[in-house]
Amino acid sequence: MRTSIRRSHRLMAFTAVAALTTGLLAGCSSDSDDDSSGNSGGGGGKGKITLTIGTFGVFGYKQAGLYDEYMKLHKDINIKENVTTRTDVYWPKVLTRLQAGAGTDDVQAIEVGNVTEAVQTQANKFVDLGKEVDKSQWLDWKLAQATTKDGKTIGLGTDIGPMAICYRKDLFKKAGLETDRNKLAAQWKGDWQKYVDVGTQYMKKAPNGTKFVDSASSVYNAALGGAETRYYDKDGNIVWDKSDGVKKSWDAAMAVATSDMSAKLKQFDKPWDQGFANGTFATVACPAWMIGYIEQKSGDSGKGNWDVAAAPTAANWGGSFLGVPTAGKHQKEAVELVKWLTAPEQQAKVFAKQASFPSTPSAYATLKPAADTTAYFSNAPITQIFADSAKTIPVQYFGVKDQPINTALTDVGILQVEQKGKSPEQGWDAAKNEIKDVLGQ
Repeated sequence: MRTSIRRSHRLMAFTAVAALTTGLLAGCSSDSDDDSSGNSGGGGGKGKITLTIGTFGVFGYKQAGLYDEYMKLHKDINIKENVTTRTDVYWPKVLTRLQAGAGTDDVQAIEVGNVTEAVQTQANKFVDLGKEVDKSQWLDWKLAQATTKDGKTIGLGTDIGPMAICYRKDLFKKAGLETDRNKLAAQWKGDWQKYVDVGTQYMKKAPNGTKFVDSASSVYNAALGGAETRYYDKDGNIVWDKSDGVKKSWDAAMAVATSDMSAKLKQFDKPWDQGFANGTFATVACPAWMIGYIEQKSGDSGKGNWDVAAAPTAANWGGSFLGVPTAGKHQKEAVELVKWLTAPEQQAKVFAKQASFPSTPSAYATLKPAADTTAYFSNAPITQIFADSAKTIPVQYFGVKDQPINTALTDVGILQVEQKGKSPEQGWDAAKNEIKDVLGQ
């Protein structure tokens, strides 16, 4: 659930400053022939060069043994991972260092929500990795997210978040609905409004205490993840209030928010976690990285009751990149590490450990979910469902203010309707006012 952890709320000012100070000190590590730091990549060894890699959340490299493996292959390299749990602390810290031209890690992770800002305002602070690799290894739309208009690639793709619908087939059966994953996918194929229509049918005979979906914002984000136009057009113009993708996603969310089919839970808050365990909602839009999260939060009672079907449209939610700052001390060695970590073989190893879905299609044929995960989700062909989605996701254009615009629409606009009983028009106006503040209008 690494990508989800990043999308946290703002910390209090004191906490943010404290974390920033700590991070700055941690990031200024020096080379050492005897690096015994507890943050090192693993049991490794001592090296002539210590490469630092700055990440947020859990990327899985240490957990999958990749740091140890790389150090065994390169006896002169020692790897130290500097982890910041929250991206709202991590990214401002990285920007400060990039602008200062000092204090960066040799390798810096970049979240998809921040990559456009990096491309548009910090490209000259990163090495052009496109010159170092065969760019055809990555999905076209993934590579495009980290590439400038003049063709400079500032980061190589790690994971992605292709979308599916995870559903409780036991609850569907009690509601008298279809439970077969292929037939369900056919019912809502091509339109998120059709998915909402299934929700209307579910609520007619919903088991006591259950709702069709976790939240209206969940539906909005999932639908927008497959839209060709979001908040910016391909020329970088802000078009959020004219975007067809935003309109359709908003309409689908409003159909949920103004009905009785939403559990009205805010994703990643504690009540949402409890909703999985208690079987409070029958469906959730789930990118690949959420599979492990559902298994963990639903517990033993969910085993064999959860299933996975294709989403109405191919969509993406989440994903990251690895870049090499030009301020780093060991650019050549850092580039080689990034190339190796993001290669298809290594992405497949991380998938096997924590289900982070690769951005390199050549890895898909070798992906095998853990046996217990497959059993948990009713033997659904998880890899195939996510791979089919990944290959057909449209290229989307992001902007510098993409994240705050999205937050205004979900955490202000949609919540006004879903939790406070406002009309869709009032919710839209509330979001619009918030976005004006974000854009300084």
